[in-house]
Amino acid sequence: MAAQRLYFIDALRAFAILMMLQGHFISGLLDTSAVDTSHPVYRIWLYFRGITAPVFFTITGWVFLFLLERNPIKGWKNPRLKKGLKRAVELILWGYALRLSLPYFLTTGRITKTFLRPDVLQIIGCGLLFSMLLYLVFSSLGRFRSVLFFSIGIGIFSTNPIYAQLSFEQLPLFISAYLTKANGAVFYLLPWLGYVSFGAGIAVLIPKRPQKLPYWAMGFLALGYILSFHSTAMIHTLSVTFSSALLQQVSYNNFLFMHLGDVLMLFGVFMLLEPLVKQSLWQKIGTKTLSLYIVHYVILYGSFTSIGLYKFYRQSLSWEIAVVGALGFVVGVTAVVLLYSTTVKPWVKTVGHKIGKLCHHKL
Repeated sequence: MAAQRLYFIDALRAFAILMMLQGHFISGLLDTSAVDTSHPVYRIWLYFRGITAPVFFTITGWVFLFLLERNPIKGWKNPRLKKGLKRAVELILWGYALRLSLPYFLTTGRITKTFLRPDVLQIIGCGLLFSMLLYLVFSSLGRFRSVLFFSIGIGIFSTNPIYAQLSFEQLPLFISAYLTKANGAVFYLLPWLGYVSFGAGIAVLIPKRPQKLPYWAMGFLALGYILSFHSTAMIHTLSVTFSSALLQQVSYNNFLFMHLGDVLMLFGVFMLLEPLVKQSLWQKIGTKTLSLYIVHYVILYGSFTSIGLYKFYRQSLSWEIAVVGALGFVVGVTAVVLLYSTTVKPWVKTVGHKIGKLCHHKL
């Protein structure tokens, strides 16, 4: 089964999480009033920061459906469903835990409104649940499910102008905040589940590890290029052909399909790079994305204590200090997580095992 592992996706996950770490550091601490935000370098950085989330959501759909599909036990009895449910709950709980301010809660006995608004971990957890639902409901369709999953993704992206500003005020904030951006959440189900659906469609279309990766890479690069640079014109042409005001709106703000193209091109690039990143540091980092996210959130935003770098240096750093600081932040957080996983965690397990055996022997 190890030979089936998608090492290029592990490496891509590593790239995405490192981009997220530096992106959060710079966007939170850089004083943009002293920076030319129209500068090409800043615009390029901003664009690449914007594609990290689409990468994670697309990978969520691909990897989880890939694991479900390659298991010989199908349907409800697939053991991967239980593991996926456990992981989804873990992500959702961590998402809320990282938003908890203990000083505020202990002094007032209340939680903040931001606590009720989901972040990326909750939506990725929901993405896993969504993938499980797709797998169970449409399992009888076989490989044709890929067409259905791609259609769901296209439908979610194409109707974004309809639901983007809906607030669902009749629902409690705890629920409505999950639905669209109108309720102030950083992440929400629509349109992000569209990327999960596209990832699931890829997994069904390619249920095993792709053979001849360079050929697949060329396909992903070509399709990604078309989506990134030509989908706007294509959608505009369709809007004129069918006199569709909705498609016209999509073509005016076509960030969803364009970012999907960026994601596919990144898939292609990392497929080509797999021989270089397989069993490397990149691959190890890609398996620690949750730990990296948790540690960076605690240090940067002060989860639990409300004391973090963001509290003291919020949008106050010059670009020189912000760039150097971001590099140090990324290296430091990564070193802490890898050191813990390779040294501290095994030691804790060993000591715990010895203590357990000693207690059992005395009993």
